[in-house]
Amino acid sequence: MAQKPSIPKGTRDFLSADVAKRTYIFDTIKKSFQTFGFAPIETPSFELSSTLLGKYGEEGDRLIFKILNSGDKVKKADLQALEEGNLPRFSNSISEKALRYDLTVPFARFVVQHQNEINFPFKRYQIQPVWRADRPQHGRYQEFYQCDADLVGSDSLLYEVDFVMLFDEVLTNLNIPDFTIKLNNRKILSGIAEVSGESDKLIQITVAIDKLDKVGIDGVIKELTEKGVSEAALEKIKPLFTIDGDTKERLAQMKDYLISSEIGRKGIEELEFVLERVEILGLKRAKIEFDVTLARGLNYYTGAIFEVKVNGVKMGSICGGGRYDDLTGVFGLKDVSGVGVSFGADRIYDVLNELKLFPQEVDNKLELLFINFGEVEELHCLSLVKQAREAGISCELYPSSVKMKKQMKYANDIGVKNIALVGQDEIDESCIQLKNMQSGAQDKMTMAEVINVLKK
Repeated sequence: MAQKPSIPKGTRDFLSADVAKRTYIFDTIKKSFQTFGFAPIETPSFELSSTLLGKYGEEGDRLIFKILNSGDKVKKADLQALEEGNLPRFSNSISEKALRYDLTVPFARFVVQHQNEINFPFKRYQIQPVWRADRPQHGRYQEFYQCDADLVGSDSLLYEVDFVMLFDEVLTNLNIPDFTIKLNNRKILSGIAEVSGESDKLIQITVAIDKLDKVGIDGVIKELTEKGVSEAALEKIKPLFTIDGDTKERLAQMKDYLISSEIGRKGIEELEFVLERVEILGLKRAKIEFDVTLARGLNYYTGAIFEVKVNGVKMGSICGGGRYDDLTGVFGLKDVSGVGVSFGADRIYDVLNELKLFPQEVDNKLELLFINFGEVEELHCLSLVKQAREAGISCELYPSSVKMKKQMKYANDIGVKNIALVGQDEIDESCIQLKNMQSGAQDKMTMAEVINVLKK
């Protein structure tokens, strides 16, 4: 008995109607990227493992899909590491390549490798799939698309302002009615670690704080304790979880908290710069707020941190990003500041589906189907099909002259918009009976008139 076909967990098939919706999302995002001055690039779906590992922190590294070596390279397997139970070392010895975890690190590699071929500041966008060995759940997939826009070669905070405006532009164009752009700054998090007396545990603190929404205050405290953060430091960190008020009030409270930390105060200043200019420019739909618990536990962020969530929808963040001052440094190009954001196309797709926000015209249904009445009519209709296609109208002729009932069932099943009926009488009169499948209206017209009607 043949095994029932299936796909790996965390992946999805998309029917043609779904593809049309996804294309609508990609095209909307792409248009805004181009409007904001970003140009497209592409990078390979897999990179050398050495390019990716060590860039996302310990948790991120565990989620990287490694590609097993093949051929003679398998002989390089470190069997001693396997015998010793050193699985990470053994794993690295049998895998020299890995599927990309995101688009940002490959972009940093791209910038260094092509630094003599590009101009700085360099603005690029990229819309491609990425892979993560994460536990599949609602809104979280192992294969998904990212739509990234990045700028490298400038430390100007005006680009942070630009990215806030870009979030607002794209999600407004996608007709998402209610969403919040959350902001923080890695320097503020560094200041928190400094004030608590645990500067050497910055990564552990930020990774734990970033989980507040998922595990609550007790969960964060438990993880910090397990990571070796002292009780005295925890007492200094706890007040952060109860900071409230609007964004200006929260920033004022953080100023007092970070009064003794120079780097923390610098982070506050940078946030105020961005917020003041965004307020002057005005947002179309987005709400914007400062969230001190926003950490996005990626090691490479050094300044602004962004996250966007749709209000009233049970979904994680649909966009994110931040400032990375020396990401290219790990590849040998020092002191090249950058900032970038990513739109999670798959989560945006789920949100638009849940809220029924896709425009009705977003489909790829066949515009015109010619009914097949027989050999003579078939030959005549072939030339009419050709005319319709040359006019840019999706069109086909049913492949055989089976009963009308079967042909009409096919038309209904695939959602054909219009039916063309051409029998011997219509051939003699050089006309077509055009039936609109939605309204049921049927009119006699010439092929030129059909084209004119359907193109409208």
